[in-house]
Amino acid sequence: MFTGLIDDVGVVERVERTEAGRELRIASRYTGLATGESVAVNGACLTVREPGPGGFTVAAIVTTLDRTTIGSWDVGRRVNLERALRLGDRLGGHMVQGHVDGVAVVERVQRRDDALLVDVRLPDDLESLMVPHGSVTIDGVSLTVNALPSPGILQLSLIEYTWTHTTLGTLRAGDGVHVEADLIGKYVRQLVTPYAAAR
Repeated sequence: MFTGLIDDVGVVERVERTEAGRELRIASRYTGLATGESVAVNGACLTVREPGPGGFTVAAIVTTLDRTTIGSWDVGRRVNLERALRLGDRLGGHMVQGHVDGVAVVERVQRRDDALLVDVRLPDDLESLMVPHGSVTIDGVSLTVNALPSPGILQLSLIEYTWTHTTLGTLRAGDGVHVEADLIGKYVRQLVTPYAAAR
């Protein structure tokens, strides 16, 4: 479990294909990582294979590659990082599982006074889970749904701290981003769908 509050931005140092999947060595300031520990990498929960000074190694298997942009990552890519929540930690963002639901595509980025507005086109099956002023995770960052300005479009409003302390400040039109819909919304939809279909 994560909160969507990024505590480091890492850099992909090495990419190779191994028996474990697409293996990535990520440079990071983290210390004390343990083998088997979970780290959210751009919102995707991955398992630490080899911790070490200055970084760690993770691998993405085929099902993870199917749901994310990890298959296109190259050396030098910056990624948002968050270590798993410990019991007793503050929950400053919202409940994030690190299970990417799909990839959205950035349609527009514009400054509006002190905010950076980002419009993304959602996969069709995620639109119904978005609630104005509700929670959403984009590339691992806990954010508020600013608006739903048109069908299929989610608008985010980023504060200066977010765009300078995560990778979101460098987003451009055409970029793909990981989306994790709000956990509560997903469970509610799953629970009510059979009853709605029966009516």
